[in-house]
Amino acid sequence: MSMRTNYCGLTNEELLGQTVSLCGWVHRRRDHGGVIFIDLRDREGLVQIVCNPDAVEVFKAAESVRNEFCLRVTGVVRPRPDGTVNNNLKSGKIEVVCDMLEVLNASVTPPFQLDDDNLSETTRLTHRVLDLRRPQMQNNLRLRYKVTMEVRKFLDANGFIDIETPMLTKSTPEGARDYLVPSRVNAGEFFALPQSPQLFKQLLMVANFDRYYQITKCFRDEDLRADRQPEFTQIDCETSFMSEQEIRDMFENMMRLIFKNTLDIDLPNPFPVMDYFEAMGLYGSDKPDMRVKLQFTDLTEVMKDVDFKVFSGAANMPNGRVVGMRVPGGANMPRSEIDAYTQFVAIYGAKGLAYIKVNEVAKGRDGLQSPIVKNLHDAALTQILALTGAQDGDLIFFGADKAKIVNDAIGALRVKVGHSEFGKNNGLFENVWKPLWVIDFPMFEYDEANDRWSATHHPFTAPKDGHEDLMESDPGNCISKAYDMVLNGWELGGGSVRIHRADVQSKVFRALKIDAEEAQLKFGFLLDALQYGAPPHGGLAFGLDRIVTMMTGAESIRDVIAFPKTQRAQCLLTQAPSAVDEKQLRELHIRLRAVEPVIKG
Repeated sequence: MSMRTNYCGLTNEELLGQTVSLCGWVHRRRDHGGVIFIDLRDREGLVQIVCNPDAVEVFKAAESVRNEFCLRVTGVVRPRPDGTVNNNLKSGKIEVVCDMLEVLNASVTPPFQLDDDNLSETTRLTHRVLDLRRPQMQNNLRLRYKVTMEVRKFLDANGFIDIETPMLTKSTPEGARDYLVPSRVNAGEFFALPQSPQLFKQLLMVANFDRYYQITKCFRDEDLRADRQPEFTQIDCETSFMSEQEIRDMFENMMRLIFKNTLDIDLPNPFPVMDYFEAMGLYGSDKPDMRVKLQFTDLTEVMKDVDFKVFSGAANMPNGRVVGMRVPGGANMPRSEIDAYTQFVAIYGAKGLAYIKVNEVAKGRDGLQSPIVKNLHDAALTQILALTGAQDGDLIFFGADKAKIVNDAIGALRVKVGHSEFGKNNGLFENVWKPLWVIDFPMFEYDEANDRWSATHHPFTAPKDGHEDLMESDPGNCISKAYDMVLNGWELGGGSVRIHRADVQSKVFRALKIDAEEAQLKFGFLLDALQYGAPPHGGLAFGLDRIVTMMTGAESIRDVIAFPKTQRAQCLLTQAPSAVDEKQLRELHIRLRAVEPVIKG
């Protein structure tokens, strides 16, 4: 006889009168005046087991079981008595009358109740195995599995093949810090763990595999923010002989299919498209949350001659910017909330947050309420009201500083206000799925610290047709064939058409001040391959962790990864990273120096 005939959570009224064998964990044990009820749980859910005192051996065993004991139960399925049906469970109309109960394994007392919703993340990650038994974690990881299966089915149907690329590779400059792996055999030399399979997937296109994909781990040794992991999973795709538009169309269809087949959600068709400069101009972000109905109004020209030095100073500085953001109905916002927003934008480098309450437009200056109004001349005030479209009862927030600080601070404020109770109550937020393509990214961005241009994405991104010469003559105005897919303010994935001609690649390296010798040293294997009739190619990579986090509505990407790291890049379950013994270090030709204490001033 098999150990198990059915899953607990799938046992239902179709099995009435039948004998079933079930295996699972004790979710809850209840003693109701001589009858013991056990909620038995497996990956499909719960079923109620009834242990009657007239089954002496069963009842005796049931008295000894506790939460998280692992059991095997055999019994007959019967309807639940009237008034005890639980419509929240698939098994809620039946119960199993136990005639055999075997304790497969006892459990010590768990450190927490599995249905406790107030657990700290430290507790959950330290006891991750138990945490993963909780229904919400089971659901999250099963959805992740379904998403990856939909991806594989779509890509297989479209002629892509799954090809693995190396985990031990060469250290190349790709933006973040590499994780290095010392080589025992080649003393003093190191492998790097891949930040992405970027170079290898391009080589596969040169090698005529035409359409490649891989669902793979990537590694970046970077300072971690809330939703960053040192290792993360990427849906990595590359294709030959397709235009930028064709690539975007294909993967837009893939994303629509994933949402439809896993969550039964219909994403818009087609996705809206916005170029990078419009996104930065209106929202201060290259991944704007389009659910928020607030926009920037650029006021840089308006503010150049005002007495208010905060505004005029920013308007006249190189790369300075002044913006207004009209908040409909915001004049009713309490001062305490405005003060809280002032503290919030300081996180992003803003030195303050100016505002004007628009009480009555028709009264001009007299209808405005703000400490800054007296320092703005009538012409400027008239233009502010006209350009922002302000109406009675509105509030206008202002940002004035270097463009990056303004974009970061007011961009974050826009999202904060939109998602606030005030925003939701005043129709400033629409709770729907809002995808967006952001395209036409700048090819380069200026690195002030090092006084040089750097690649906005990576140095293998192709320039827009006709922009090839701008790479050297005017790098700041050179546009690339790069694109990001954005959903509700998150970048789901991004990519580009790649450079497939060696002469164009050389121009990029010259713009980045990478000489021929350095280029050959770092990227020689790719440059050599491009000489053998490399095809036009391009692709993109999606962040699987982010996609599933959005779909589940989880608090963090750590909630959709089985065994994640903390923000300090540590695994609390296994206590990694950890010290290794001296013998291992000697074999790797490594000697450790004492870590010098950090002196804080």
